[in-house]
Amino acid sequence: MTTESETPTQDTGDLSLADLEADGDLAADYVEGLLDIADLDGDIDIDVANGRAYVSVTGGDAELDRLAAPDTVQALQDLTRLAVQAKTGRFSRLIIDVGGSRDARAVELKRMVDAAVAQIAAGRAEVELEPMSSYERKLVHDDVAERGHFSESRGEGRDRRLVIRRA
Repeated sequence: MTTESETPTQDTGDLSLADLEADGDLAADYVEGLLDIADLDGDIDIDVANGRAYVSVTGGDAELDRLAAPDTVQALQDLTRLAVQAKTGRFSRLIIDVGGSRDARAVELKRMVDAAVAQIAAGRAEVELEPMSSYERKLVHDDVAERGHFSESRGEGRDRRLVIRRA
C-alpha cells in the first residue's frame, strides 16, 4: 500500500491527546463562529481517534444540509485546518463532518471498492477510481488492504486517485 503524507510541512503523528483535543476545541470554536455568521443552527461534537480530532456538526435543519455537500465539507475542513494552524503554528489533520456526510461518503467509497474488486475478480488487471481527497484515499487504501488487494495513489493535486489491483 502506498500513501502520501497529508502535508509536506510537518508530521503530526507525535501529537499528544491534549494537543488533539485542543485542535478539536479550536476547530469547534471556528466552525461555531462560521455557523453564527451564516445564521445556521447545529450541534458540534468533538472526538479524538486514530491520531486526529473529529469535529461533527449535527442537528440544525434543512439549511444545514447546504453545507453537507462533499466539496463544501472539504472547503470547510480546509478553512478550519488553516484557522487551527494559525493558532497553534502547526498543521492539523482534523476532520470536519457536517450532517453525517463523511459517513455517507465512506459508504459510497466502500461501494466503489466493491465494484472495483468485482471487476478485478472478473479479469481486469487494475481499476482506477475517481479523484478523491487524501483522507478518502486513506480510507480506500485501508479497505483495499483488508480485502487482500493492492492499491496505490497516482496523479497530482486534485487529480490524485487510487488504482486497485490484485495483490
